[in-house]
Amino acid sequence: MSGPGERRFLFVVPPLVGHINPAAGVAAELAGRGHRVGWAGCPELIEEWAGPDARTYPCATLREVRRPPALRGFAALRFLWEDFLGPLATAMAPGVREAVAAFRPDVIVADQQALAGALTAERLGVPWATSATTPAEFSAALTTTPKVEEWIAGLLGGLRATLGDPAHTHDPRFSPHLVLVFTTGALAGEPPVHRPQSRYVGPAPATRTPGVPFPWEWLDPGRATVLVSLGTANTDTGDRFLTECAAAVRARARTAQAVIADPGGALGGMSDGDVLAAPRLPQLALMERASAVVCHAGHNTVAESLWHGVPLVVAPIRDDQPVVATQVTAAGAGIRVRFGRGDRHTIGAALDDVLTDPRYRAAAHRVRDSFHAAGGSRAAAAHLERLAARAARPERR
Repeated sequence: MSGPGERRFLFVVPPLVGHINPAAGVAAELAGRGHRVGWAGCPELIEEWAGPDARTYPCATLREVRRPPALRGFAALRFLWEDFLGPLATAMAPGVREAVAAFRPDVIVADQQALAGALTAERLGVPWATSATTPAEFSAALTTTPKVEEWIAGLLGGLRATLGDPAHTHDPRFSPHLVLVFTTGALAGEPPVHRPQSRYVGPAPATRTPGVPFPWEWLDPGRATVLVSLGTANTDTGDRFLTECAAAVRARARTAQAVIADPGGALGGMSDGDVLAAPRLPQLALMERASAVVCHAGHNTVAESLWHGVPLVVAPIRDDQPVVATQVTAAGAGIRVRFGRGDRHTIGAALDDVLTDPRYRAAAHRVRDSFHAAGGSRAAAAHLERLAARAARPERR
């Protein structure tokens, strides 16, 4: 039983680090306020970011899904929905239902890409909030035609018929009660569709990060540190780009050094005076010392960079990344290069600009200040508390 004022929050997350990471910050804040927190998803990833003591209810997830590296545009969007989001919802749903039965949450916090959380909440009549770790779904850029919108609506309707409550008609990607958006208008701009239940809370950096060893003495304080990362889902596509990034920094070795996340080993564990490549990096800690970040415009990496006021060179690959890249350049906080054609010359020229032109760092600082003012985990937790209070019923206390 919950104590007076205590509420139970169940976080439902996909097996994606960039989606678990922000939720972990909010969960830690709720726990610090005396609430109980549970998780439904992949226990190994959740415990890595939320801690080994996290109360986790396992859900079946998909076996490794390998997306063909060349997929772009609608083909990539179709793969995302038909081969990942839809099957993931079906796989997770039984585990989410078991988690609800065991944990008895007052509120479910469903990641936007863990549709099983939203659909289970509506099926069982549990109040729920959306955790939107990327603002791309709030942009019309991902679905530019009515036919695409209609196609996605059909897929969601099919999932609702089997996993949710067919009597509902709202889009399950957007809770009618509360949508937490982990950005601010300074980066994302004004959404084309006004959703009064949306709350822009800014990033929610995790309070706990996995311990990854790093030779901090390698960093030369007399040179700019360039952090290069293509995220965890682009290992099959990034070899050439990482190689060109290394060459671009080498050509500027008098003034710059590069730390490169290389999970696929494309650079063969390179480590010399100018370039250090490793399969895993303490990315958040490195952001505090970075002068620029080169990345794929994944929202998590962009948010972490701008949280520290670090300007970017963005090379979007697919999915929401072109949308986020456009937001970065519109805010003046970085330069966009073409992932497929970016070479040491174009990447190097972009680095020269963001490292030497003070306008990029000033814009990054403006976004940083908006992020910090938005409240992050504290603001998100307060909104969730208010939702729980509004929805409280005697039998759920």
